[in-house]
Amino acid sequence: MGQPAELGRSPPVPTSRRRGLYLIPAVIIFLWTQFALFPRLLSSDLPATQKLSQHRLEQLERHLQACSALHRPPVGYEQPTGLNVNRGNPRWSAKTGQSQAIVLRNATLFDGDHTLDHPVDITFHKGIITQIVPTAHQDSHLDDHDALVLDLEGRFVTPGLVDMHSHHIAGSSPDVRAVEDVNEIHPDFGPLTPYVKALDALKAYDPVAAIVASGGVTSSLILPGSANIMGGEAVPVKNVRRDEAGEELVEELLLEHGVPKEQRRRYMKMACGENPKDVYGHTRMGNAFLFRKQMDSARQLLVKQDDWCLAAAAASETGDERAIADLVKDGGLPTDIALESSVAMLRGQVGINIHCYESEDIEAMLRHSEEFGFRIQAFHHALEAWRVPDTIKNSGQNITVATFSHFAHYKHEAYDATLYAGKILTEHGVPVAYKSDGSNEFLNAKYLLSQAAEAHSFGLPEIQALQSVTSIPARSLELAHRIGYARPGYDADLVVWDSHPLSNGATPLQVYIDGRATLNTTIDQLKSVPTTMSAPSSRLQPLLTERTSICDQASRADANLIITGITKALIPDLHPQSNTDNLTLVLSGGRIACLGPATECLAPAADDRTAIHLQNGHILPGLTAVTAGLGLQDIIMEPSTGDGIVSGPAPKTIIYAKHGLHPGGSKDLQRAKLGGITTAITAPLVTDGMPVFLRGISVAFKVSPSSTTTTTTTTTAADEPSPRENQTLLDRAILHPDVGLHIHIGQTGKTENTPTVSAQIGLLRRFLAGGHHASSSAPSSQTHPDDVDAEVYTQVSNGTLPLIIHVLNRYDILHLIQLKRDFPDTNLILFGATEAPLVARELAASRIPVLFTGLRPNPDTWEVKEAFVGDPLTEPGLKVLVEAGVKVGLAQAGWSDSGVHNLGVDAGFAAKVAGLSEQRAVDLVSREVQEILHLGGGGGDFVVYEGNPLEWGASVVLTVDGARSAVVECWPEAS
Repeated sequence: MGQPAELGRSPPVPTSRRRGLYLIPAVIIFLWTQFALFPRLLSSDLPATQKLSQHRLEQLERHLQACSALHRPPVGYEQPTGLNVNRGNPRWSAKTGQSQAIVLRNATLFDGDHTLDHPVDITFHKGIITQIVPTAHQDSHLDDHDALVLDLEGRFVTPGLVDMHSHHIAGSSPDVRAVEDVNEIHPDFGPLTPYVKALDALKAYDPVAAIVASGGVTSSLILPGSANIMGGEAVPVKNVRRDEAGEELVEELLLEHGVPKEQRRRYMKMACGENPKDVYGHTRMGNAFLFRKQMDSARQLLVKQDDWCLAAAAASETGDERAIADLVKDGGLPTDIALESSVAMLRGQVGINIHCYESEDIEAMLRHSEEFGFRIQAFHHALEAWRVPDTIKNSGQNITVATFSHFAHYKHEAYDATLYAGKILTEHGVPVAYKSDGSNEFLNAKYLLSQAAEAHSFGLPEIQALQSVTSIPARSLELAHRIGYARPGYDADLVVWDSHPLSNGATPLQVYIDGRATLNTTIDQLKSVPTTMSAPSSRLQPLLTERTSICDQASRADANLIITGITKALIPDLHPQSNTDNLTLVLSGGRIACLGPATECLAPAADDRTAIHLQNGHILPGLTAVTAGLGLQDIIMEPSTGDGIVSGPAPKTIIYAKHGLHPGGSKDLQRAKLGGITTAITAPLVTDGMPVFLRGISVAFKVSPSSTTTTTTTTTAADEPSPRENQTLLDRAILHPDVGLHIHIGQTGKTENTPTVSAQIGLLRRFLAGGHHASSSAPSSQTHPDDVDAEVYTQVSNGTLPLIIHVLNRYDILHLIQLKRDFPDTNLILFGATEAPLVARELAASRIPVLFTGLRPNPDTWEVKEAFVGDPLTEPGLKVLVEAGVKVGLAQAGWSDSGVHNLGVDAGFAAKVAGLSEQRAVDLVSREVQEILHLGGGGGDFVVYEGNPLEWGASVVLTVDGARSAVVECWPEAS
């Protein structure tokens, strides 16, 4: 595949825009000619000039200088050509900047274009990369013999990652109302606020910048939010905090600190689609009109300014005192502070970045750009851009699509996303960047690189995947002369990785920003060879004809399947007949007939067998996912697409998820099948920010309910079909109708009836006390709304129904530990528990298990501000829990299940950060969850993969329902 479009020449601009663009240089040249003459005119002996008053001369000069600024050519990025070693880093200072030259010796370098095929030495000094040479010539190239030389022993180095869409440090972490400065929503302004600036919202003291940097993200574009059609101007920063005594200043965060303010780049944040619709109540038609009206006003002002500047230049040349007096008497050059940034957009001086999901919105913004002549830098989020890649490409604007790798389905405009979007767009020549959108638990900017890794697993080539978080966003932001590449003359923003950057759990060993180390690590003491030097494989898919043939055979109840190339089986009860890493699996009628060497397993095979040949086959138990609301709703933000949302005061009766279950059809369910998940547990659905105390009772169900019954037929005494033969889809899907009662303790539990945490704990205690009394035949009618609810609380109190508490904060957890002491029979389980590692010993002593969601935490709220953020800054929270002896299973974080297919990858990440074996990691998402929730095992389900499902790039080949001895999935397809 050739270079993506962003590395080459842009396609021609459409004709109607070219005509306008041709006029602009002519006007600029004319004006510059006039302004160049102006100083000479002032010193001339023309009588008219001599008659001008000094005051009017000063006015005219000031306004003509403003004209010059208006018509300054757009600030474009410098093409990175040659060795620009003499360039200085404008952010460097002798007082606080890098003082000692550093040499990273024997590095494997991805330089922003490609991975070099030989080890290199990278030298940087005063915040600038000065040279990169082959390691073989190391003794001949050191300019500074006092340089600190660090031997990387072949480890990977990349440019610092570039996140072109984030809101951290604009809304501080932990986030409280007083620092919510991301969206300018006020009735005095309305949906058009291009005149506000994210610069005025930044918090230089925000600790999240260091957390983001610890993931290798050295530069970020901080944008206003997406509530408004025009949200305001964004600003690029470097994620570094002052580490010596002194003031923490916003100015020193800015990527262009040290660059004259008039030369700094400008970026506009815009939004289309659902967000401005929902906030202000307009339709797409209304929003389009409001935007066009704004730009028409800007265009009128632009014409007035150009007319004034031309007239002023002519008047200055002729010395016409009357004309000059008329020009300056009403304030001179026409200006409007509310329209300034919009006019600058039309002049090409502001890069335009648009939050835009659906294809019709993308097409509409392209129409607007054609109408008014502005250029779009990037469409952000753009989950449906894959539908219209040629339209984007043929716009002639070299537009980048800055998107998510998997986050989707939560609203209508995100529903038709595909995991293959990066691959599709790149194949059509559209540059693709991945971005974070923030720093909360499931959009964590620290783990930006994992999105590139996931995109690679779904077909985006390795080099383009690495470019998607380095050089491509840098080029889109027109900052590719400084960041996004590792070349001489570039800012010394570099990341040293402990493994291949696209491998699961790749972690920085050191992050340099402007040449300064940001982590308290010592690379020079590392002597072990990195474990993973090659990129993981992309998902392998068979040819359609091969897939169809095999899957048709596998679906037969009496199918005989021979699967070769099995390298590992991670099912404790399944012991291969040999320790070889080249096993053959024989399935007969959905049961394992043999697992061992080919010489042992092929002999008894049936003649009508169907062969499946794998390269790196793995067998795992069916995974068990504890989800946000899988199977209840297709689109979380559209109540009409499923069961609906639980919110507000507690309902009069307890809600059961089993009564709202839709066990087939949703795109999140399809992704669950893609990830080898056979069992899902879901509670009544809630959404982010919607308070609820009493959530309801969860259900456990099969993700792929078999369409057939068991192979054994039973009949009743009256020779009628057994209930099993009359099963509906719900009957076949539901494994455990009542898994546990879910209650929220903490900020999300603050409802009208439970406005404080103390009120929540108190009400919970009364429920348990009432249940205890009911189980002792004491009256309970005053405690519970009806006998049904009374029975539930009785079951919770005596431990026959688990009590699952959604809680995050360590102090709230301590109160629950005390509650467990007072009600020891209660089967108390914690869900979420981000700060649980801080009280791990107390949890272990109380024997309270945890369904943990804090695998990649971020202290984005006050409740979790002390969370362990993990390597390389703190000890991983999961490791702390495991070592303390807490029984732990992994659960899905957040309110979206669109990443549920990565459950196995999450387990692999857990294995790395907590030092677990692969088998123990698999248990975290299978056996441990089942034991915590008392589900009685996984029913013998197992999954055959091509590739290791604990790493990126594995594909499900077959999913087998153990209870029914049936293949229920065969090469499930991604959505």
